Amino acid sequence: MRLLVLFGPPAVGKMTVGREIAERSDCRLFHNHTLIEPLLEVFEYGSPPFERLISQWRTQVVEEAASAEVDLLLTFVWGLEQQDDADELATYIRPYVIRGAEVAFVELAADLETRLERNRTELRLAEKRSKRDVTWSDANVRDMERFVMNTDGGAHSGGSLPGARLLAEHRHLRLDNSQLTAAEAAAQILTWLDGAGATAGTGPGTTGST
Repeated sequence: MRLLVLFGPPAVGKMTVGREIAERSDCRLFHNHTLIEPLLEVFEYGSPPFERLISQWRTQVVEEAASAEVDLLLTFVWGLEQQDDADELATYIRPYVIRGAEVAFVELAADLETRLERNRTELRLAEKRSKRDVTWSDANVRDMERFVMNTDGGAHSGGSLPGARLLAEHRHLRLDNSQLTAAEAAAQILTWLDGAGATAGTGPGTTGST
């Protein structure tokens, strides 16, 4: 049984790459907006009922998937410097951890210009209704730059960050997918997942650890 956590900044391609991985493996994709979009039909983003339900539902879905021994791919937007984010993600992965499943983290990285272009792709706008106001969505992508969402953040990338400490407990691959198609990124990730720890991080744009 396997849990793969795919993380990185907004519009880096987590859902799109996740779909490619799901098509090429036994993983079921549970992307970040699977629950966000239906909840936004009823509640304002960030409101108390929205926050309660999104946390409860995500936790329940992952718990049920682990109980059913489902290979799961979870996407997550993660401020690595935020203790609350690390605690939340640790809660989500716990059902797999306690069952002795393989838990691996893959971070996607791309420059802001690339991500702003991807923010307007047909698939993203089709799957994520809340992103269809592209003026607002572009501004949100830029605003999220204030958080540390990749491990190459200079002074912010040290092991003392809550996120870095969680990553150190599991296999971790960093993949710069700026110049990769979703299919190419998925192929590299699956090669890394299925290979021995000694092969982690091979290939262009990758670094890894076990």
